[in-house]
Amino acid sequence: MEKTQKEIKRWLYFFMVILFLSGLTAMPVQAEINFLAKWTENINFIQPWMQKVNEGINTTASNYPFLFYGYDWLAFAHFMLAILFIGPVKDPVKNIWVIEFGIIACLLVIPFALVTGSFRGIPFWWRLVDCSFGVIGIIPLVICYKKIKHLSISLTKTTDYENSYSY
Repeated sequence: MEKTQKEIKRWLYFFMVILFLSGLTAMPVQAEINFLAKWTENINFIQPWMQKVNEGINTTASNYPFLFYGYDWLAFAHFMLAILFIGPVKDPVKNIWVIEFGIIACLLVIPFALVTGSFRGIPFWWRLVDCSFGVIGIIPLVICYKKIKHLSISLTKTTDYENSYSY
């Protein structure tokens, strides 16, 4: 049981760190896009899109920097969601609902990216990159979910056994 609890904690800490770092990358978006535009200069199918994104980001930064406040809130949401997973770290069985919430969120990334990305003119290949965040994120959560279910069954059996011998 203790080994399972440690494995759950490790996976959750990993997920929380990745979620936090993902949010952190939203804040310096201009520097990141400038870097990606240069880095992808020789990749023909990416370059037209990256030039367009780079121009949009730099024009926005020059003329409407307050719009980047939305990126700050995106980062904040990631930070808050990472904090949410402290509950399952402390008591995974009691807080399995947080894992279920995370799994649902990861699953919803896919239709959200595909549908809203289409409305916003995002290339299909870029929407697949966005979908990958949900696909990658769901892996540690499903692992934790299965381990928590196993832990829950083990704890129930232990409690049943202890209760059957109490006088």
